[in-house]
This record gives sequence, structure tokens and C-alpha cells, in this order.
Amino acid sequence: MNCDDLDSFDLAILGIMRQDGRISVTELASRISLSKSPTQARLKRLERDGYITGYQALLDHQRLGLGHVVFVEVRLNDTRESALRAFAEAVHATPEIEECHLIAGAFDYLLKVRSANIHNYRQILAEQISRLPHVSSTSTHVAMESVKESGGTSATG
Repeated sequence: MNCDDLDSFDLAILGIMRQDGRISVTELASRISLSKSPTQARLKRLERDGYITGYQALLDHQRLGLGHVVFVEVRLNDTRESALRAFAEAVHATPEIEECHLIAGAFDYLLKVRSANIHNYRQILAEQISRLPHVSSTSTHVAMESVKESGGTSATG
């Protein structure tokens, strides 16, 4: 199944689920004007076919003491496939790195990192990020406020 195989009901289900993954099937069916059984069948097919890859809780990072967000530009000293793989594997083992994107541009990767505060981030940068395989340089951008994050939530950061 590819994107062209999705009809208006499938697209509506995906749009609603993106905003509220905990919605009941009954409520979902009501919102897309379809009965419960076909809605449930469509939802299961969207999961089986990989359009819905999982569900997660959105956390209040401020309450958890992780309200400090930075974005880190990373330049590598080697961009051969084996170096990119080694870097990616090390990133997966670093819990403070919330997101990691390979970038086409002036640097190689963009990281989103959460920490308690700037002092904690400095330790993460020195002890973890700078020691990742093939890192030649980093540049940090501190977020002053999170206007919109995953799931459409807003928070001050």
C-alpha cells in the first residue's frame, strides 16, 4: 500500500490520530462519519501497513526537569557510509539526544538535546556529544521558547 492508496477516510483517521493517539475507536468513527467496525478495520490496516508506527505519551519536560532545549550542528571529519553508521549507532545510545537528522547543507547532522540547564548541557556536550565517533566540530543554538513541538503541544522552554 502506498500513499496513493489512501482515501479520504484513511487520511482523516491519520490526521485525527496524529493529534490524539488515545482517541477511542467509537469517537474516531463518529468524527470521520463512519461506523465503528469499518473504522477499526481501517485503523488496524493503517497500523499493519506501517502508516501508524506506534503510540507514545507526550511528557511535560519542564516538570521532569528537562526544559532546556538546544539544537546542535555537528560536522564530521569523515562522511563515508561506515562513519555515518558509527555516528548514528552512538547517537542511539545517548538518551539526552532526543532527535538526530542527517542534513544536506553546511553541516552534517542536527541534534535536538534536552537537559536540565545550560550547565548540564555543557557537560553533555563535553562528555558525550564531542566524543561521538568522527565529530570534528559542533555549534550550539539555545532555544529560548518552544512554540510548537511534536503532537502539536506548546510549552515554554
